[in-house]
Amino acid sequence: MLYVFSLLQPIFLHALSASIHLFLLVSVSLHWLWNKVTFTPPAAREEKSKEEKHRPNSNNTLFKTTVFCSLAVSAFSFVLCLFNYFYWYTSGWSEQNLVTFLDLALKTLAWGVVSVSLHNGFSFFFTEKKRFRFSFFFGAWCTFYLVFSCYSFVVGIVVLPERPIQYLVSDVVSTCAGFFFCYVAYFVKNKGCAKGIEEPLLNGDANVPNEKVAKGGDTVTPFSHAGVFSVLTFSWVGPLVAVGNKKTLDLEDVPQLDTKDSVVGAFPSFRDKLEADCDANAINSITTLKLVKNLAKSAWKEILFTAFLALLNTLASYVGPYLIDVFVQYLDGRRQYENQGYVLVFVFFFAKIVECLSQRHWFFRLQQIGIRMRALLVTMIYNKALTLSCQSKQGHTSGEIINFMTVDAERVGNFSWYMHDLWMVALQVVLALLILYKSLGLASIAALVATVVVMLANVPLGSLQEKFQNKLMESKDTRMKATSEILRNMRILKLQGWEMKFLSKVIELRKTEQGWLKKYVYTAAMTTFVFWGAPTFISVVTFGTCMLIGIPLESGKILSALATFRILQEPIYNLPDTISMIAQTKVSLDRISSFLCLDDLRSDVVEKLPRGSSDTAIEVIDGTFSWDLSSPNPKLQNINIKVFHGMRVAVCGTVGSGKSTLLSCVLGEVPKISGILKVCGTKAYVAQSPWIQSGKIEDNILFGERMDRERYEKVLEACSLKKDLEILSFGDQTVIGERGINLSGGQKQRIQIARALYQDADIYLFDDPFSAVDAHTGSHLFKECLLGLLSSKTVVYVTHQVEFLPAADLILVMKDGKITQCGKYTDLLNSGTDFMELVGAHKKALSTLDSLDEVAKSNEISTLEQDVNVSSPHVFKEKEASREEPKGQLVQEEEREKGKVGFLVYWNYITTAYGGALVPFILLAQILFEALQIGSNYWMAWATPISTDVEPPVGGTTLIVVYVVLAVGSSFCVLVRSMLLVTVGYKTATILFNKMHFCIFRAPMSFFDSTPSGRVLNRASTDQSTVDTDIPYQIGSFAFSMIQLLGIIAVMSQVAWQVFIVFIPVIAVSIWYQQYYIPSARELSRLVGVCKAPIIQHFAETISGTSTIRSFDQQSRFQETNMKLTDGYSRPKFNIAGAMEWLCFRLDMLSSITFAFSLIFLISIPTGIIDPGIAGLAVTYGLNLNMIQAWVIWNLCNLENKIISVERILQYTSIPCEPPLVVEDNRPDPSWPLYGEVDIQDLQVRYAPHLPLVLRGLTCKFHGGMKTGIVGRTGSGKSTLIQTLFRIVEPTSGQVMIDNINISSIGLHDLRSRLSIIPQDPTMFEGTVRNNLDPLEEYTDEQIWEALDKCQLGDEVRKKEGKLDSTVSENGENWSMGQRQLVCLGRVLLKKSKVLVLDEATASVDTATDNLIQQTLRQHFSDSTVITIAHRITSVLDSDMVLLLSQGLIEEYDTPTTLLENKSSSFAQLVAEYTMRSKSSFEKSVDH
Repeated sequence: MLYVFSLLQPIFLHALSASIHLFLLVSVSLHWLWNKVTFTPPAAREEKSKEEKHRPNSNNTLFKTTVFCSLAVSAFSFVLCLFNYFYWYTSGWSEQNLVTFLDLALKTLAWGVVSVSLHNGFSFFFTEKKRFRFSFFFGAWCTFYLVFSCYSFVVGIVVLPERPIQYLVSDVVSTCAGFFFCYVAYFVKNKGCAKGIEEPLLNGDANVPNEKVAKGGDTVTPFSHAGVFSVLTFSWVGPLVAVGNKKTLDLEDVPQLDTKDSVVGAFPSFRDKLEADCDANAINSITTLKLVKNLAKSAWKEILFTAFLALLNTLASYVGPYLIDVFVQYLDGRRQYENQGYVLVFVFFFAKIVECLSQRHWFFRLQQIGIRMRALLVTMIYNKALTLSCQSKQGHTSGEIINFMTVDAERVGNFSWYMHDLWMVALQVVLALLILYKSLGLASIAALVATVVVMLANVPLGSLQEKFQNKLMESKDTRMKATSEILRNMRILKLQGWEMKFLSKVIELRKTEQGWLKKYVYTAAMTTFVFWGAPTFISVVTFGTCMLIGIPLESGKILSALATFRILQEPIYNLPDTISMIAQTKVSLDRISSFLCLDDLRSDVVEKLPRGSSDTAIEVIDGTFSWDLSSPNPKLQNINIKVFHGMRVAVCGTVGSGKSTLLSCVLGEVPKISGILKVCGTKAYVAQSPWIQSGKIEDNILFGERMDRERYEKVLEACSLKKDLEILSFGDQTVIGERGINLSGGQKQRIQIARALYQDADIYLFDDPFSAVDAHTGSHLFKECLLGLLSSKTVVYVTHQVEFLPAADLILVMKDGKITQCGKYTDLLNSGTDFMELVGAHKKALSTLDSLDEVAKSNEISTLEQDVNVSSPHVFKEKEASREEPKGQLVQEEEREKGKVGFLVYWNYITTAYGGALVPFILLAQILFEALQIGSNYWMAWATPISTDVEPPVGGTTLIVVYVVLAVGSSFCVLVRSMLLVTVGYKTATILFNKMHFCIFRAPMSFFDSTPSGRVLNRASTDQSTVDTDIPYQIGSFAFSMIQLLGIIAVMSQVAWQVFIVFIPVIAVSIWYQQYYIPSARELSRLVGVCKAPIIQHFAETISGTSTIRSFDQQSRFQETNMKLTDGYSRPKFNIAGAMEWLCFRLDMLSSITFAFSLIFLISIPTGIIDPGIAGLAVTYGLNLNMIQAWVIWNLCNLENKIISVERILQYTSIPCEPPLVVEDNRPDPSWPLYGEVDIQDLQVRYAPHLPLVLRGLTCKFHGGMKTGIVGRTGSGKSTLIQTLFRIVEPTSGQVMIDNINISSIGLHDLRSRLSIIPQDPTMFEGTVRNNLDPLEEYTDEQIWEALDKCQLGDEVRKKEGKLDSTVSENGENWSMGQRQLVCLGRVLLKKSKVLVLDEATASVDTATDNLIQQTLRQHFSDSTVITIAHRITSVLDSDMVLLLSQGLIEEYDTPTTLLENKSSSFAQLVAEYTMRSKSSFEKSVDH
């Protein structure tokens, strides 16, 4: 009987348990040793290596759970072992205690070895028989372990009920683990096998077998298939963090999103549900409520899950304050049961673990929801922009539409953080009041009143903050709109010398923005003051009420209340912020939904017929069309045309007659008022203003089609692109800059024509495609494209060149929105005046050719001697040299800093405002605040008794008065700190903005040629906003949280110095984790910035090219591209969110363990050694340890992520600057240039050091008062020569002299302001007619009207209601291309410079208007030097000299007559070709 009784004793159970775990350890060790010492033959070694490759699949969820369970049993045994050790250390050791300790130690070691062996696939635990499964030994061991655990559990319940609770918990854990291990060992077969070496816990799932691969070869995020343990601990981010720690992360290293998070996967379902939820009008009836409902539906599971996590976190966070009073009573010796201290420690620790886990996953899931919602909205906005009608589009500038994406969609995504705050505030306040009522009774009502007062005080602050935020956003929108327009047109600003004027405009707009920013940040400072002052105010009111109504104050209850007040900070602070965010998000959703409800392009405008269903390609019957349906004067009236398949139709007329609008009607772009419009077949469209995408030339031509090399080569040949591609270093792989900025106008136009030709459509629409190319190229294009490749196609072409009209089967003559004449060329010559006006102007131009030809034949004109250097050897040398030039793309990948953010960036930021003088005062204020806070709490803990039967050391009045003084002092310090911080932040933001914009505006044009405007706008908007509001807060938060952490350590160490034993290694590990994590986080943040610019750029390009995209039916391809770019932006954002939680989880665990050890130290100290109140204070502070410790590291990491915005802005403050605007020591005379003589000497020019020479040794002289025409093939260097004259491009060698002054020796403003230019691309700014003609406000209204009359626009402007104040829309889109060119002419007529440059100035106007312009120039610039680049030969025939360029060299330079005399000259051949082509029409008319 005694023997049986001994089998039921705890000492026997622990001895047996220790024995079986020791047996396991010895068995595993011997097996491992045997494998090491046994000689393995080569064949067996090879077989063994094969076996090693076939380890059990470590990515199987059940396998992972097995490893996790074994590790959990080991960890639980270790914690229990430590608890017992500290308890027995104070109470003494017995034989039973020693056996129990040995059992727990061996169990910890044994299960730790099992988990490691399983993880590494140790063969001792596995066997191989066709399928892999756990070995017999492992199964037998699990069986024995289960039997023993059940036996121990039953004995503990039945025989030993008085045993400590921890042993019962241990038995439950062992029994559950035994059942699980037996199930795995006997019933589960592992069918997979792991490939490669498994990563440790730090890196999570590093090598995943059968990895899903996304497009582009990137792996899908491990989160999509991670196991429970990996998800729980965020180990799935481990591999990415590990890669980032070894090398600089690139986008290729960042995994693709899972389908449910990817917009490509999530959007179709979201769109379908939204459309199903709307009325019959589908997408046009979207309301804010429907949008919100369907956004919530798209993530309803995650929303419910985060709500559960938020609830769990809130409940767990209040466990500590609830138990502090009990803990203080325990330390005072009032214990309710044995081992109560350990139970309290366990509950504290468990609550902390639950709080940390729930918070980490709550925060991560919220970010996941926000990223998905933002992506869905961006896609909706983009798709809507592609379908907007032109009238709807005119109501919103491209900047406003882009803002819907960059600001409003982003704000809705950020709202996910605040999703549960409203109901959580109510829950937190209720829980706080319950705890306070338990501790302080009726005084909790005073706490409620104080809480309500603080919240009400926050309401007006929140309302003000919301108001200022809205105003700030509005002013920012206005500034960004102006900045965007300026960046698009920077070339014309520099040519005109206006950049400083427009910079001052941006600075003025920024000053308005700064006014609201200042109000916003100071209001935020007051909110911060309320946040930190609220606990103090509520505690003063509550404790004062206790004193008044006679409720005794005990230290335990005081500490419980203080901990509760600290938790109440969050809802008090968050409530106004949440209300403000709800209001802002509603505004954003309203804006987005109203945009989504705008009218789409009406599908009933054009009746589209399938290919081959009709013999008519285009038919319009009684068509009336208008861009503005509300306008009483339709743009086109009574249109009747019928175009059969295979016809060539020419459309001609004066400027503004409606030619381009007619083509837009065929495309379905213009709203139809009445009539019928039918189109049969597919369409291709070439716009008047070339629309070029950023990217390779090849991609621009293919435009989504597959490569057909034979067809591609034919198109290149027909479009004269082969020679251009040979010159370019990378051929058709050359990357084109934004809007084709690094191509000439002719090259852009020919690429656009090639794009249309390659599509092999049925109907081709050309909107004046030949105006942007030279005469020879225009003739070639017409012959090879319209008469060659498109000979069997239906072609409708608008043209101002009469010589292209005879080849048309049908000519439409337009005037004032009507087709006044229609017929063949010869019929129209004799039928009416409108056509004869156009032809008459052309005849007049040809008569000039005839007279020149006659004069040349008579050889009566003498020529001036010119200094021309055209030696053949020099040409060959230059050609050879150009081939040897280093090759490189003009548009480079966006530069981003790599590696650690340098200390210099932080130093520059800190010392920018006031030289950093205020920084020490900010730190001092925070240190004093923390010291006074600790002092006030210490005072309350010391001055209040442990219980009512203990005499308090001070009186009640003294207690409250001292506390109030300390509280008021701390509140004052936090107010001073907040005000100083925002002052420094505001000043720094202002200085950095001004520096960056000055450097951008003073940057050379090469910077804008190689830098897409999206990159600049990203810095001016996103990065500047971060500097404005986020970085001051982030720097302050890091410094303040560090001071708080030091305060907590000081308080806890003062009570129990042993805490340092734990603190030192924990802090070391935390720093290591931070250093391990930060490289990845830093590069991911940079990638977020880099990935945002392409979205903006693609969006902007799409908005400007919607007509072209729709004409080619390419909407779906562009939508797919946008979704890919959006996912590309979401990828680093998603992974940085995961990486942040990966770090915070580990830091939370470390701080929770530290807190648990601190509690163990406190309960291990004998009663009476320390003051229980002070010990309770240490616990109160310790409750925040995990939050503050994680906050320090989080703020440090977040600061380094945010400071990248400063780094990116500082990048642009150090970009190369143009030469000075004014050289004070060398300013030209006010009358300079007096004669206008331009002397070019051995001029060589290249656009960038890595690009070949464009001008290769030009030497010539333009005599003052003479008119020089410059001709040559597209890309020959004509426009480059002009840019060099204005020093847009600086000479590589050689010089340009104007009136004997080297232009490189004077200031840029002095040079450009004395010259005039009508540029190749006519530019108008949003505003009025007046400020487009006179942006510097230098001229009177009379002078402006005079200039308008001279440039043939006076009558047009007088018709408008606003006259000179008539509205000009963005990019001058409400003016035709020709009218915009005439406005540019008006500018130079106002300026009246001595040197005038015409860069293809009349390319977009008809011949009659061209003749009028030439006449105006001859009349008003008769004594000026006029340099004309023209594609129309007639525009340069009346010049005194003609300069012909070829491949950057002077081929010919002489008078027109001399060049025409030499029939072999290139100019003579060009003129002969033009004459032959032009005269053919008249010869035909004579024949008839």
